[in-house]
Amino acid sequence: MKAISVISAKYTEAFKLEIVFDNNKKKVVDFEAFLQTHNHPQFNKYKKENNFKRFKIENGNIVWGTNWDMIFPVHDLYKGKIN
Repeated sequence: MKAISVISAKYTEAFKLEIVFDNNKKKVVDFEAFLQTHNHPQFNKYKKENNFKRFKIENGNIVWGTNWDMIFPVHDLYKGKIN
């Protein structure tokens, strides 16, 4: 199976990103439930919307922070569901 990569993403509303993958499939992923239920100090700063909006795409992944403080498996993003 070919690896899936993220080619673009944009913030749409309240902790949701519209993600485009390298096969042109689009998916809107809601990160709010994850952020509310995971109280790891590394993720807490991304509960602030302004910090959450500062994501970037590196090596086909969506990442937050200079050291990839927060990252999700691309396969989960592709399914539209994160844990």
